[in-house]
Amino acid sequence: MSPHPSSSVQRAREALAARLREIRLDAGLTKRELAARCSWHESKSGRIENARTPPSDEDIRAWCEACEAFDQAPDLIAANRQSAEMYVEWRRLQRTGLRRLQESGANLYERTRQFRVYCSDVVPGFLQTPGYATALLKSIATFRGTPDDVTEAVEARMRRNSVIHQGDHRFAIVLEESVLRHRIGDAETMAAQLGHLLSVMALPSVSLGVIPFAAERGIWPMATFTVFDDARVHADSLDAAATHVRPSTVTLYARAFDRLSASAVRGAAARSLIAAALDALD
Repeated sequence: MSPHPSSSVQRAREALAARLREIRLDAGLTKRELAARCSWHESKSGRIENARTPPSDEDIRAWCEACEAFDQAPDLIAANRQSAEMYVEWRRLQRTGLRRLQESGANLYERTRQFRVYCSDVVPGFLQTPGYATALLKSIATFRGTPDDVTEAVEARMRRNSVIHQGDHRFAIVLEESVLRHRIGDAETMAAQLGHLLSVMALPSVSLGVIPFAAERGIWPMATFTVFDDARVHADSLDAAATHVRPSTVTLYARAFDRLSASAVRGAAARSLIAAALDALD
């Protein structure tokens, strides 16, 4: 028997089903009429609309064609593919420790050319020192009660992060000033981390901006997220790692990044904020 879908996956499927129903109703079709146009049994239309049967990509294309809603198909297909992976529970990823979680994204990092990263809580993994990563991952392992493989996880993270020095990858990174002030590890760990931020600002592949506490904002602070090219978004929360591939959702996050980026300072102004955070460690 197949496992029952998580509540978040089920909600995603129900949202997709509701959207398909709206498209049918907007087209003025009954489920029977839709089924006839799609060359399947009427009961299949009902199962899809009630989120009992996940539609295939071809089902969605046929549905949109029958309803003359051709422009809706790409977003709905992306949402359908996403529903199975949209919310991956951290505890499932971490049940064998944290190393596997660090290694899981290596291929994605290698093939991505343009990274847009916004962080409101901690220094992004790309820019973490081993000491900072160790302190952070230890706190996660302790909180989650996962197997203690922090040393191996940090090594895997550092290997993954070498992408910042390789190939033609480009990183646009925006941090809230609070990231500089949240103390992860002891003062020595934070000093090394802040010093590392100053050094990576010189890398040609990295554009680092900081949103000052006093900045006049065009958009509110939000949860940390990363946009991979224009194809995928990872947005993390306490209980889940959300993966978004729906084109309209990726576009939404990209627009949010642009708004957040507009509030950030760079160059000498950003270095001044980092230096001030260093001074505050004394």
